[in-house]
Formats: sequence, structure tokens, C-alpha cells
Amino acid sequence: MSYTTINKSTDYFNTKLYSGNGSTQAITGVGFQPDWCWFKGRNFADNHVSIDSVRGTNKAVYQDTTSAETTQTHYFTSFDSDGYTLGNSGIMNGSSKTYASWNWKANGAGVANTDGTITSTVSANTTSGFSIVKYTGTNSNSTIGHGLGAVPKMIIIKNINSGYEWCVYHDALAANENLQLNTTVAAAQSDVGDVWNSTAPTNTTFGVGGNKIYTNYQGENYIAYCFAEKTGYSKFGSYTGNGNADGTFVYTGFKPAFVMFKNTSSALFWQIHDTARDPFNEVQKRLAPNSSDQEGSGSIPIDFLSNGIKLRTTATTWNESGSNFIYMAFAEAPLVGTNNVPCTAR
Repeated sequence: MSYTTINKSTDYFNTKLYSGNGSTQAITGVGFQPDWCWFKGRNFADNHVSIDSVRGTNKAVYQDTTSAETTQTHYFTSFDSDGYTLGNSGIMNGSSKTYASWNWKANGAGVANTDGTITSTVSANTTSGFSIVKYTGTNSNSTIGHGLGAVPKMIIIKNINSGYEWCVYHDALAANENLQLNTTVAAAQSDVGDVWNSTAPTNTTFGVGGNKIYTNYQGENYIAYCFAEKTGYSKFGSYTGNGNADGTFVYTGFKPAFVMFKNTSSALFWQIHDTARDPFNEVQKRLAPNSSDQEGSGSIPIDFLSNGIKLRTTATTWNESGSNFIYMAFAEAPLVGTNNVPCTAR
């Protein structure tokens, strides 16, 4: 087993909570200069918003919709050394509104990558296994360089020119299957065809099918967020639900700070949980990438443990009996390596 060289997980991923002021403000305390910021209002209903350093500070896409990228000069003005600066938009900085932001570190604005048959622009952090990839479709079965130097376990792609679904590749699915981040659709119900060209990613590239509007249409631009697994820092896995209040235990090898789930067998909501919004067990506060709804809470108990996740619910969204689930998780503290933060139960 190869152990992580990441001793402080918050150097590469962190959840930041803040309150809006209706004007402009610099948000600090992220712990690094982020390259991908995912925002969601907590106490009001509105879209999820994605900003990244490859597309630029004034370019927004919305995880819960099919909408194309929009130019918004009043959403977000800069990536800063310990966070970011916001404009006066109500969706991201409204007075008396509360927000969650999930932040990942890549490597700036990106450089040209010619590993695939399509040249891409890649901002990659090989230490944490995260890259942001921008490319233009060709209509032909193609490969695209991701810059990770390791095989991606999960890829999230959006056509930023047109109003089409967000496509999600996950290692636990077949190479010709996908999920849609902005919908509840199950993997088996996907109707968008072979968007990955029935090809599993390699340590240099991922595949996209020809003439697929969701991942590779002539002249359309795409943004991809790619994740490789790093022992003790990130985990991209699957589990089978048991439908019992004494639910499935999911081993991650670390104390989770963030987990996103999806039932791949049924048309049910995605769910995001994190320790910033729920610093103590039970973990109940949740936001759904496929929905603009405000934060939900209560009645769905989950425990974040020193080495994984314990489901304590019969709810089908998290623990439907016999259903398959995929997840992505990032660590609060690794169980392995030389991390100097004690990995204790909550």
C-alpha cells in the first residue's frame, strides 16, 4: 500500500461556511488559494454555482441545471491566497443569507496538454489527485489528457456552451454508464448513450464518445473535474444498501470531512454532507447537487467515524436494500501517514 504524502488534508480541500453581507467581501480561512469553488446557499433556495481558475473568475456554471456557462461580473472577483473575494450577487453574497462553499486546490489557470487526441487545458495537482480540464469537442471518438499521472476514479463534465446534462463517470460503474449530477436519474436509466466511448480512463487520458453532445460535440467547449484516489485523503467507492437502521458501514481509511452519495440503482437525489455544517455526530444537514432547495436537516442519521461512514437510516436515498451506491469522500484526518492531527472518533 502506498501512503499519502498529504499530512494536512485542508491544504488541498476544505469546506468554508460564511454569511453574506449584500455588498462585497473577502472570505478567508479556506487555508489555500482554491482553483475550484462550489457554492450553495443554505437558508434559501437558489442554484448551486461553480467557479474555477481555468474558465476564469467571471464564468459561472450551475450544478443543478442544464444551463450553459454565464458571464457574471458581480458573483466572484478573485481567488485569494487564503480564500476568495465575492461581489454583491444575492446568489453568493446576499444580506442575511448563509452559504457553504466546497473548495479544491489544483494548479492555477492551466497549461496545454497533448496526451490525448484532443488538446486540453489542464490545471492539475498530482499530490492531491485533482485536475480541472477544459477542451473542445470534435464529434469523433477521442481521448483527453487529464494531467493527474494516475487513473481518475471520478470525472464530472459539463458542456459549457449549451444546455445539456452534467455527466458523471465513476470507477464503480461500467465504462459505458454514467450518472447526471443535475438529475436523479439512475445509472441504468441513462439515455445519453456511450459518452465515455466504453473506455475506462488511463493514468494520462479519459475517453469520450463521438458526436455526444454531453461530452464531445463538434466545436462545443467542456469543463471536466477529475479525481484520482489518494490513500488517506480521498476515496471514490461504492457500497450496497441493507435497508436497515443498523446500516452499512463504509470504510474510507480516514475520518471524512465531506461525502457525496448517489443511489445508482434508483432515481433518487444526490446528497452532500460535511463536518463544517455538522461538526458532531449525527450528521444530518444535507444539500443536493441536483436541487436548488435550501439545506435539509433531521431524521437522516449518519455517523462520520475515524475510519469511515456508518449509515443509521432506512431511507432509500442513502441505504435502500440491495441498491448500489457510489460516493466521493475527502478526509478531515488520515488514518495513515504522518499526519499530526489525532484521528479520533467524533
